[in-house]
Amino acid sequence: MTDQEQLAAYRAMQGAVQAEYDAAAEKMAALKAQGKEKTATYRQLFARKLQLSELLSWYKTYGLAL
Repeated sequence: MTDQEQLAAYRAMQGAVQAEYDAAAEKMAALKAQGKEKTATYRQLFARKLQLSELLSWYKTYGLAL
């Protein structure tokens, strides 16, 4: 894999992480609006959002944020 291919793959991965983070946040907001903060789905989304947030913060730390 060339350097350009690696960079393209990295940027695609970072975009996918950001998109998944945004989707989880939207689903959580919808569940919260319905008063469903105690559901298993909400809690799973919360945990996933935390994981994705950690990845995004590492990107920022190293100056790689899009």
